[in-house]
Amino acid sequence: MNNNNQHIEPAMSINVKLVSVPHLTNYINNPDQLQTRTTPLEHNPLYRPSDTFYLTQSDVILRPTLYDLSLRNNNSSSSSSAYHRAGPRKEIYYEPQKVRAAIVTCGGLCPGLNTVIRELVVALWEQYGVRDIFGIKAGYRGFYSTEPVRLDAKMVHNWHKRGGTVLETSRGGFDLHKIVDAIQNHGFNQVYIVGGDGTLRGAVKIFNEIQRRKLYVGVAAIPKTVDNDVGIIDRSFGFQTAVEKAQQAISAAHVEAESAPNGIGLVKLMGRSTGHIALSATLSSRDVDCCLIPENEFYLEGKGGLFDFLDDRLKQKGHAVVVVAEGAGQNIIPRTDAQKEEKDESGNPVFLDVGVWLKSELKRWWDRDHKGELFTVKYIDPTYMIRAVTPNATDNLYCTLLAHSAIHGIMAGYTGFVAGPINGNYAYIPMDEISETKNQVNTSDHNWAWVRSVTAQPDFQRT
Repeated sequence: MNNNNQHIEPAMSINVKLVSVPHLTNYINNPDQLQTRTTPLEHNPLYRPSDTFYLTQSDVILRPTLYDLSLRNNNSSSSSSAYHRAGPRKEIYYEPQKVRAAIVTCGGLCPGLNTVIRELVVALWEQYGVRDIFGIKAGYRGFYSTEPVRLDAKMVHNWHKRGGTVLETSRGGFDLHKIVDAIQNHGFNQVYIVGGDGTLRGAVKIFNEIQRRKLYVGVAAIPKTVDNDVGIIDRSFGFQTAVEKAQQAISAAHVEAESAPNGIGLVKLMGRSTGHIALSATLSSRDVDCCLIPENEFYLEGKGGLFDFLDDRLKQKGHAVVVVAEGAGQNIIPRTDAQKEEKDESGNPVFLDVGVWLKSELKRWWDRDHKGELFTVKYIDPTYMIRAVTPNATDNLYCTLLAHSAIHGIMAGYTGFVAGPINGNYAYIPMDEISETKNQVNTSDHNWAWVRSVTAQPDFQRT
């Protein structure tokens, strides 16, 4: 009998470094406050906990999980970071009847915001029996400028079917001491912050100030960025919905382009510093002739430039579709001195509209080099339509798991953490670590090679 199973010798030793997550016990010294109690999930009629239901300190997730087996020949060792796995613990550090939870959404809109809010409220209410849950209106400034809104499970019942955020959101308004004073004055002992990179940096400062004041307050963040530019985690919520909706815009641009002589469909997609939406939409639609992203600089004129490529493509096919991420080309768009210094309310550089600029440049190029020939550019910018839609089924499920993970973590005494998936499993990641990372498109890896293969576009490397 043949045995087709190949025996592989152990490849290498792996050094595992556990990434510690801040805990209330790190800075709270009062033993009366640190009393633990059995989680109410143990007696909740909705649950029948098994032996593997509750997680412990030894349940971890490794990152990375890919290793080179050839290293075994070198007697090499490899290192991997390990993160505490997210999920319910049997012993918790809060008495649910004394929990006062605050939920705030900050920054731009993203599909799934209302689902996260709903699931935070419902899980606190139904799983843990928390009855004092409050929403903070209009972002960080809402802590000190408006009164909290009391929330309950019935009120948020259908919120996941709505786009945007019912709590409202804004950029800026971050005043550390006013925010922490408000948290203290309102008696909040759990704070759930939903936002992007700027919001996460603010959350780190809030946690550090709470720690400095030795307040018995757990702080958890749920990363929100439709661009998928948060590092460490597998993806951010709303991203898959954004790609799905972006495909619809690309499809419309393709129809417009092929319905006109020398037609070009130009689509601008979200992506200030990363081109993940543009990349994924390009790979999934297959109607795109050229994908322009912030991580890969491009140029217009000369051999190997965008105009040279489009000239050939129009001669071959009679039409073309170009997808550009909003952060692409910012280095070649002319700016006034005032525009160079301009910042938004979050302190980010104000980007010029690459879509409008590129449309103008395409028309200028054609009028200069192809006088008398018909030419059409149809420009589509679905940015705000994509941000405002309800999440698809995948993102809705994802938002639910993020919210539940955050609650289980805070109840277990963890604080100053972000909940998110690593290698398909949910983990607790220190806020300061994730706020300093970026998830950029690696133009040297397989994904970008697939884009080049699908589009046959130039690499824009001058020779």
